[in-house]
Amino acid sequence: MGYIKLNADFFHRDALVVAEELAGKVLARKLPDGTVKRIRITETEAYRGEEDKGCHASKGRTPRTELLYGKSGIIYVYLCYGMHWLMNVITGDEGEPQGVLFRAGEGAEGPARLTKALGIDKRFNGLSFIDNEEIWIEDDGRRFAIRTAPRVGIDYAGDEWKNKPWRFIIGEEI
Repeated sequence: MGYIKLNADFFHRDALVVAEELAGKVLARKLPDGTVKRIRITETEAYRGEEDKGCHASKGRTPRTELLYGKSGIIYVYLCYGMHWLMNVITGDEGEPQGVLFRAGEGAEGPARLTKALGIDKRFNGLSFIDNEEIWIEDDGRRFAIRTAPRVGIDYAGDEWKNKPWRFIIGEEI
C-alpha cells in the first residue's frame, strides 16, 4: 500500500474540514536512527479563530500564539500543565488563526502520549509538515467512519465553546 504525503493545499483550508480529514491519516516521524515510525491519527480537534474561546488566539496575538496567525501546514507545539507537549497544525489563511490538535493516535491515547510516542517536543514548534524529512503526514488510502464529539479539557471556554462538536474520532474502516 502506498503512502502519499499531504501537501500545502490540504492544510490551506478551514480547520473544521482539515480536522475531520486528518482523522485516519498517518503521522510519520523519521527517528534519529533513520527508521520511520508511523502512527494513525485516531482523534483530532479543531480550533477556529479569536472568537473561539477554546483557541489560544482568543486573547489575540501574543508571542505564544504568533504561529497560529501564520502559514498553514506549520507545526504548533505547546507545553500543557508544565509537563506535556501537545502538537497542532496551522490551517486556513494567514492572519486568521486556526489549528488542529492531534488528540490521539493508535497506541497513543491522548495528545501527550502521542507526542511522547513520536518524540515531539518544543524543537518541532514552527517546523512545517510540508517538504519535511523529519516529520510529515501521509494518506495511505484507508478510510474510516468519523463521529464528532465535544472538545476536551477546555471548560474555561464556557459551555457554548466547549460543547461544539469539533472533535473528530475515527470508527470502523469503510
